[in-house]
Amino acid sequence: MFAGSRPADREPDSSARPPLVRELLLVVGLFVIYKFGRQAANGHVDEAFHNAGRVWDLERAVHLPGEGAVQGLLLHDETLIHLANTYYATVHFPATLLFLGWLYWRRPRHYVWSRCILAALTGAALALHLLFPLAPPRLLAATGLVDTGQVYGPTVYGATPATDSMANQFAAMPSLHFGWAVMVGVGLVVATRSRWRWLWLLHPAITLFVIVGTANHYWLDAIVVSALLAVALAVALAALRLQRTEPVRAHIPWPAAATGAYATGLYATASTGPHVSLAQADSRSSSHSPSYASSCSPSGTGR
Repeated sequence: MFAGSRPADREPDSSARPPLVRELLLVVGLFVIYKFGRQAANGHVDEAFHNAGRVWDLERAVHLPGEGAVQGLLLHDETLIHLANTYYATVHFPATLLFLGWLYWRRPRHYVWSRCILAALTGAALALHLLFPLAPPRLLAATGLVDTGQVYGPTVYGATPATDSMANQFAAMPSLHFGWAVMVGVGLVVATRSRWRWLWLLHPAITLFVIVGTANHYWLDAIVVSALLAVALAVALAALRLQRTEPVRAHIPWPAAATGAYATGLYATASTGPHVSLAQADSRSSSHSPSYASSCSPSGTGR
């Protein structure tokens, strides 16, 4: 997503676009892993509530603002509560899929990096779900918060969290709702050039308000996923810098022993004929090879 050497309003570089079928299979596979991974973390009810108490106490100890202050803003208007619950239930996945689809078609180089960063972020989050099961604040009596989904609707969760077969309600840490939203907002700001592009950051801002106000997440859930995303972005930037600082090695399309002219970097077609530089020959030979980015490696992003 950082290959921004060309203006974003030009035609997309189709040579950087990975094969569509492979990408669809990859995205579906990652989604399946995500769902099964969250389910694998289910069942640790006692540990999840114990961790919830520790997180709640830690937030109070470091003087983070109370989640109840945000929820109080929602509870003033039932329509606002419904909108917040609907946003939580319906925007998360579609917004991320639309983001990836648009990048794939219009900004293929940005797409490759964004897909890899999202995959890394999701993998790290699933590992934390397994290692640190956490009950959300709406289930912790000590918070005094209302489960707005169950009380006002709509909700994506079952009424009995311990036996919910559709979703793992004890995977609050970290918040992928917020992590994906930040990635979507930042990714669109980087990939576009409109003067209005900064408005895309409203998506993570609204998401943060919603996940805290509906008592589905603690502040700390958003802080942890932001740290994970920052690490992923830092690694991606470091890889890009490494790619740009690597020395460019000339590619020799024929065996070096074919002619002694390689020693001077010139090809001689005849003793009095025109000379073609090694760099020019390399450029001609590489123009016929595919250049789409097929992995998360720096070499796959192009220059």
